[in-house]
Amino acid sequence: MSGPLQGIRVIEMAGIGPAPFCAMMLADMGAEVLRVDRPLSKRVDLDGKPASEDALRHDVLARGKRTVAVDLKTVAGVEAVLALVDQADVLIEGFRPGVMERLGIGPDVCLKRNPKLVYGRMTGWGQSGPLAHAAGHDLNYIALTGMLGAMGRAGEPPAPPLNLVGDYGGGAMMLAFGLACAFVEAARSGEGQVVDAAMTDGAALLGAMLYGMKAQGTWSEERASNLLDGAAPFYDCYECADGKYIAIGSIEPQFYSQLLECLDIDAAECSHQHDQRAWPEMKRRFASIFLTRTRAQWTSRMEGTDVCFAPVLDMDEAPRHPHNVARETFVEAGGILQPAPAPRFSRTTPSGRPEPHLGEYDVRDALHAWRSTSRSAGNV
Repeated sequence: MSGPLQGIRVIEMAGIGPAPFCAMMLADMGAEVLRVDRPLSKRVDLDGKPASEDALRHDVLARGKRTVAVDLKTVAGVEAVLALVDQADVLIEGFRPGVMERLGIGPDVCLKRNPKLVYGRMTGWGQSGPLAHAAGHDLNYIALTGMLGAMGRAGEPPAPPLNLVGDYGGGAMMLAFGLACAFVEAARSGEGQVVDAAMTDGAALLGAMLYGMKAQGTWSEERASNLLDGAAPFYDCYECADGKYIAIGSIEPQFYSQLLECLDIDAAECSHQHDQRAWPEMKRRFASIFLTRTRAQWTSRMEGTDVCFAPVLDMDEAPRHPHNVARETFVEAGGILQPAPAPRFSRTTPSGRPEPHLGEYDVRDALHAWRSTSRSAGNV
């Protein structure tokens, strides 16, 4: 594989959600990711049922990785993982605090064997704190940060933002950033360390600007009463004549002027853009106008202008949009259409990623391969 992380060896302890997504990001960038999993016959899906071949084939988060089957309840299994640790640059695990220590593969043991190892730990609540050992999911973690409470319409419950904010934005991407930082530092100091990535910490960090606005007095705790939460008539989604939706983000005055022009509204009639008392009536007016044309008609009228416009596409439509096609934002691998690796690089361009390996890579072969090839630049 090519890419900026070519030659970096990563051990991923199999799990769900953010840890596999983080490892996928590293694999996308050229890292050699070896996922330590249970044998196929013992793997289960989220519903507790045995994992099917179809589910494994559609596991996009497994792309670019090899899988070794290891029984971590045996001494031989633990020793096999520790032997891989000796040759690795990074280890990623997403268990509750203490699980890896009980298995005998905790950071103290691993760093003693490989002092330059970067040991990444992905949890919801973090390795410490009163909730550290409690179960949870994305929705719970972002609820604790104040971010979930800020999402949704007035008078309605907070709206779950899929699992993008906690699992992937506040979790996986923060862990990937932490691993990259620790790896760069280890190349200078010769010492690895533990990266403690908590989804609560990461999701809170994503809200840094909003906390700043709140301190300034420009953000209200009341949902749908602020600039970016759907209250502003110029920053919201609107239904069109065909029942489809468009997204408008005309915040800056010059963009707002173009919006009014596209809506055939006299600028003098809606000149008080940031007067919140006028927002409800402005929104009703905008909504009635958007209902007069189809999404395609509004797209033809606004797309590519400075209105800050986009059609709200579903997951079938998005890969076919001309901009996404031109940028190759989506790719097909193994017959599965999926988002392409990101971001882009001018020189160390990652190669195409292979589909997941449904079979198992023998751990002895993996260890032999790692021992017989030169170490990565970061571990020299």
